[in-house]
Amino acid sequence: MSDESPGETTLTIVGPERPRLLIVDDEPVNVQTLYQVFQSRCEVIVATNGHKALELCLAQKPDLVLLDVVMPEIDGLEVCRRLKSNPATRDIPVLFVTAQDSPEEETQGLEVGAVDFISKPINPAVVRARVNTQLTLKAQTDFLRSLAFIDGLTGVANRRQYNERLATEWRACQRSGKPLGLIMIDVDFFKFYNDHYGHEAGDDCLRAVSRRLKELPMRSRDLLARYGGEEFVLLMPEADLDGTRRMAELIRGGIEDLAIPHSASTAAEVVTASLGAASLVPDEDLEARQLQAEADRLLYEAKRQGRNRVAG
Repeated sequence: MSDESPGETTLTIVGPERPRLLIVDDEPVNVQTLYQVFQSRCEVIVATNGHKALELCLAQKPDLVLLDVVMPEIDGLEVCRRLKSNPATRDIPVLFVTAQDSPEEETQGLEVGAVDFISKPINPAVVRARVNTQLTLKAQTDFLRSLAFIDGLTGVANRRQYNERLATEWRACQRSGKPLGLIMIDVDFFKFYNDHYGHEAGDDCLRAVSRRLKELPMRSRDLLARYGGEEFVLLMPEADLDGTRRMAELIRGGIEDLAIPHSASTAAEVVTASLGAASLVPDEDLEARQLQAEADRLLYEAKRQGRNRVAG
């Protein structure tokens, strides 16, 4: 049966085809009501307490949280406060669903970071309209934010995004005790390529290399970024040294297989790359920059050994 009735507002979302919506409420009837409103248009996930809500926000990054205010153990205000204090979750909008309607309570909710309120009992038309507004704003904000983290020439992540993700994944692997892999990729004799073929051809070459790299079998948490000039990096959370080396060799072979002519290179007759592959298990005595330094050292070693090779 449709959850709409004549005259109700339909949900028209500008953004992801099926946005991820987290419903947090300890009352099953409230969860069921909201689920019925959104199940056909959103990927709906549910938490019945604040602890689970915080876990799901970290693990699944919902596009919007519909959060009950009054809950046992951790109330909605504290959940929102914790979400907004964590860099990994602070950009997730929180919309309070509450029976409280005093100006003081609304002010308190806004002060901890909520974007809006929905009053109980729930009116489906109102809740659709308000959720639609927040999901549209979230999609627009995400798009604008992505522009600041994308390299304009190649379309892959830029160095700013890489630096942020390196710090984030370093901490995550430190907590889990898992290794963090990093591959530094340098297109061989690229200055000679530019001098010989021209800078426009050089840009085309970097675009072709980045397209080939994006075609390789990467996992969801792997991050490919342009580090600068003709250098790229691949960050590989939970990848040991053997796995990092195997991926580096796939990259090296993939770039060579493009068969882009490079008559100014002494490494081969086509465009090639040198790579440094490193992996460390973060601990309290190490810093992320040490992983970067090790990958840089190995990249230099690959160049010293004759280029078009992996060192690691």
